[in-house]
Amino acid sequence: MNRRPRLLATAAAGATAALLLTACGGGDDESKGNDKIAGADTGGSASASPSASASPVEGRPKVELPSDVDITFTPEQSGDATRDAILKDNAEYIRALNAAIVAQNPRLPALEFYTEGEGAAASQDWVQAFKTAGWTVTGTVRYFDRQVDVKSKSHASLSYCGDESKGFSKVIKTGEVKKTKATKNSYIAYGVQVEKNEQGVWELVKIVSTRGAERCQR
Repeated sequence: MNRRPRLLATAAAGATAALLLTACGGGDDESKGNDKIAGADTGGSASASPSASASPVEGRPKVELPSDVDITFTPEQSGDATRDAILKDNAEYIRALNAAIVAQNPRLPALEFYTEGEGAAASQDWVQAFKTAGWTVTGTVRYFDRQVDVKSKSHASLSYCGDESKGFSKVIKTGEVKKTKATKNSYIAYGVQVEKNEQGVWELVKIVSTRGAERCQR
């Protein structure tokens, strides 16, 4: 099977160790634990034709997705103002991560805006892995069962699932899409820690994942 950077990346302790991971869609790889992180995108590739994504909110950067990248979030809102703000900034982090991959820029300002500390380092390492490989992302990834646990006025955690079965890596020079068969490992459970900074942004400070998690098999 093909081994390559995945559309979603993980985390904190293991981004550099996971530079070459199983194909999006799962393949036969049974690896679990810290795997990858997820994101969104803007036009770094000359061939990408971006379409409007999230607009700036309260000074937040605008993140755009190329037409061949589709990322969805369920739920987008919870009905609670604090939890909604956390869900929104987490979604924008994911979009910004993919934007950095498409732009081949680990220090994309939008990505730096939504990350700090260990989370920033892991995200930059993941984008660099794609850049080194000469790959970008394409396809559809959905995030679902998004749950927020507010710990305090400035600390919270999220858990959610990612479905990578229709998300793939793409060779920038040739445009080749690296498709593989979907398996249970196409579904990943994520655990995220975020902190609210002085500007009111819920920055990602840590993210871990479990590939093939039972709770996400749907």
